[in-house]
Amino acid sequence: MAVRDDIARTETARLFHALSDETRLEILERLRTGEQCVCDLMEALGAAQSRLSFHLKVLKEARLIRDRPEGRWIYYSLNEDGVRAIEGVAQTLRERPAKQSSPSRCC
Repeated sequence: MAVRDDIARTETARLFHALSDETRLEILERLRTGEQCVCDLMEALGAAQSRLSFHLKVLKEARLIRDRPEGRWIYYSLNEDGVRAIEGVAQTLRERPAKQSSPSRCC
């Protein structure tokens, strides 16, 4: 079970890293209204293509967004599975663990 915990911890860290930047949060907010073309995101954010590509890559690696090519453009949308993953992490943090048989003591 430790390997599974390590994987979950790594995925959680990836999620929080993706959420730790104001530009990425703004991208997620814009995608709440629906799918958007990368050109529209560039214009709305006033971001250069290379800078925006970096942020989109981080969000995609965290599975928070999806992309869909159409012609020469790429369209982005929220990934509902990623949003549920955030909710799952929050739920886990709210839950109290089962009581241990022997309480740990400091010093």
